Amino acid sequence: MNITIVGTGYVGLVSGTCFAETGITVTCVDVDQNKIDNLNKGILPIYEPGLEPMVKRNMEKGRLFFSNSLKDSILDADAVFIAVGTPPDEDGSADLQYVIAVAKEIGRYIDRYLVVVTKSTVPIGTAEKVKATINEELTNRNEDIQFDVASNPEFLKEGAAIDDFLKPDRVVIGTESQRAQEVMSKLYKPFLMNNHPVIFMDIPSAEMTKYAANSMLATKISFMNDIANLCEIVGADVNNVRRGIGSDSRIGNKFIYPGTGYGGSCFPKDVQALIKTSEQRGHPLEILKSVELVNNRQKSVLYKKIMTHFDGNLKGKKIAIWGLSFKPNTDDMREAPSLVIINKLLSEGAEVIAYDPVAAEECHRKIGDTISYAKDQYEALIDADALLIVTEWSEFKLPNFKVMEKLMREKLIFDGRNIYDLYEMKELGYTYYSIGREIVKKESIG
Repeated sequence: MNITIVGTGYVGLVSGTCFAETGITVTCVDVDQNKIDNLNKGILPIYEPGLEPMVKRNMEKGRLFFSNSLKDSILDADAVFIAVGTPPDEDGSADLQYVIAVAKEIGRYIDRYLVVVTKSTVPIGTAEKVKATINEELTNRNEDIQFDVASNPEFLKEGAAIDDFLKPDRVVIGTESQRAQEVMSKLYKPFLMNNHPVIFMDIPSAEMTKYAANSMLATKISFMNDIANLCEIVGADVNNVRRGIGSDSRIGNKFIYPGTGYGGSCFPKDVQALIKTSEQRGHPLEILKSVELVNNRQKSVLYKKIMTHFDGNLKGKKIAIWGLSFKPNTDDMREAPSLVIINKLLSEGAEVIAYDPVAAEECHRKIGDTISYAKDQYEALIDADALLIVTEWSEFKLPNFKVMEKLMREKLIFDGRNIYDLYEMKELGYTYYSIGREIVKKESIG
C-alpha cells in the first residue's frame, strides 16, 4: 500500500514512520521546505525516544519519503492522512484553517478514488467539512471522482509514541462506506494480526472518542490535584490516598499522580475545544470547565509555596529549576507548567537558572535569555537559594544529595512531582515541600 501523510509535526511524523515500519510505502508532506530538507538529511524537528533511528532505517529501505508537493505525492496513494495542526482559536475552539487548506488541495489534485483520513484532533463534524470542501473543488473542476472520508484519531503519548502506535490499546476508525472500511482494514492488517483491537464506528463517534478520552484523563489529573491540595490542609498524605483509590479496579492507578498540572499539545487544547463545542450545541460541560479551572490554578502551586516560604519576597533570590518540558522524554513545552512558574518568579525579581535534558533549546526559543540555562543538573544548583522540581526526568530521582548540599546556599527543595521520600528528606536535613504531603522542616529534625 501507498499512503500520504500531510504534516510532519508530532502526529504526522510518528504515524508516517510507524506505518513505514509495518511495510507500507509512506510519503510525508509539509509546506515547510526547510523542515523537508532537514528530514531528508535525517534531522528531525521533534524529540521522541527511538524515532530518529526508525526514520533513518525506513528511509534507507525505501519505504519513507519526504516531500513538499502534495500534488505529486497523492498520485499513487490509497489514502491521504491529514495530520496538520489544529491550534486553539481565540475563543478556545479548534482552528481548522490548515485542515481545510489541505482538503482544498486534495480536491484540486485527486484523480482517482482514495480515502481521505483526518488524523489531526478535530471537532465533531470536521469530516463533513472536509468532504464538502473536496466536493466543492471537484465541482469547480467539473470532475466526478469518487472518494471517501474517514476519521482515525491518534492516541499517542509523547515520550512513548512509538510503542503506542505499534502496540496500541486500540485503533479507532470512523468510516461511512464499506469501501473505505476495506482500505482502512488493509492498512491496519498488521495490528489485527497481532490481536490489537481495531474498532470501527461512525465518523462522529470516532471524532468524539478522541476528545472524550483526553478529557477523561485530564479530569483524573485535575481531580487528583484538587484532592492533593485538600490533603495538605487536613493533614492527609496524598500518596497513601492515591494507593488506596488506585487499587480499585474501577478507578485504576493511572493518571492519579498529583503534580503541577497538565500541559502539552493535547490535553489543554482538547479540553478547551470540547468545552467550546458543548457551549455551541447548548449543552455546557460544567465538569470540564472545572477541570480547566483547577489545572490553571495548579500550575501556580509551587510558586505559591515558595512565596509563602520567603514571606512574599523573592527579590535577589536565585531559584534553580529542574525540568522544563511538560513531561519527561519530550522537548515539548506547549502549555508547560514551567513557563507559568518562570514568569511568576521573574515578575517577583528572582533570578532563574534551569536545566532540562532535552528541552533547554525549545525553552530558549520561547523565552530567550530571560533565564539562565545550566549544562547539567548540578551546575543549576550553584549558589541557589532553592530548587524547584517541575518535570520528573529519571536522572532527577536519585541525585547526590551531599553534592547538592555543598552547592546550594540553603537545603531547600520544592518538589512538584513527589519524587523524594519524606523520611529521607528529614534524615538529610532538607526543608522539603511537595504536593499533598506534610512539609518537612529542617528545624523539626531529631
